[in-house]
Amino acid sequence: MRATGQLELDSYRLAQYTVSCPCYICGGGNNFDAELCRHCYAPMALVHQANSQKIHPRMVAAIGSSGAGKTVYLGMLADMLSKGRDDLQLLARGAFSIGLQERTMAALARCEFPAKTPNEPDRWNWVHCQILRKKLKPVELILPDLAGEALLEEIDHPNTYPVIRAFLGKCSGVLVLIDALRCQAGEADEDFRAMKLLSYLCELQADKKTGWASKAVALVFTKADQCDHCFDDPQQFARRHTPGLYVQCRERLKRHAFFAAGVAGACGYRLEGRGRVHVPLRIEPRGVVEPFHWLLEEVAR
Repeated sequence: MRATGQLELDSYRLAQYTVSCPCYICGGGNNFDAELCRHCYAPMALVHQANSQKIHPRMVAAIGSSGAGKTVYLGMLADMLSKGRDDLQLLARGAFSIGLQERTMAALARCEFPAKTPNEPDRWNWVHCQILRKKLKPVELILPDLAGEALLEEIDHPNTYPVIRAFLGKCSGVLVLIDALRCQAGEADEDFRAMKLLSYLCELQADKKTGWASKAVALVFTKADQCDHCFDDPQQFARRHTPGLYVQCRERLKRHAFFAAGVAGACGYRLEGRGRVHVPLRIEPRGVVEPFHWLLEEVAR
């Protein structure tokens, strides 16, 4: 009952359900109190934050095959930037935006890598944050941790995961993560999968001026701490170990750059009941911020 003594009818509350609330990612209609979009399973908190703060965040994706290290890279990146640097500072918006950082750092503290991201979109971690830049205008970003297997399933069978197609269609830039260790071992499937990802992007938006051919693409060789010469010249590493990807980038992308990154200073194997488990022996992040910094500058132009 209100202070004036008037009681609001319960039936009046139902009026709120007559107004559709569009998802920020796919644009599908939802009830005002929905937690996840019923069409693509993206958090509805994204649209509530955008409306309340009158901002329209840019979207950036981190894509790569399963096991390329997307969760470790994004979690470590969020942790490093949230603690502040001279030139970049990450401020998370909403409690859900801290889940990826928390999950990754908790696993690394136990000398484990975080578990593989589930294929179900309603279990993905999303990061909505504000990036403060020294003497420059802050940038609002949305950056989810997409499952590698779901990405490749969407490429092979389009519209299997509507959230991936809708999100990549709105992205301003992308980080393509490639397993440097597998590339150095001569496993050609990593080259093929990266080529498929880039081909999918170029087909998704084929316009030469506004499509992915002219958007920023950072290609990051992960686990480079276990193949040191990758740090010396990532572009030369790409030419030698991923020739198909190198040629595709040169011929189809106007704004791209190769980087090398590593989170674990050394790795080993631990015997458990399920067999040998790959574990980090120590944490020495190297080259983690540089690709994101480059992409941010390209996106914020």
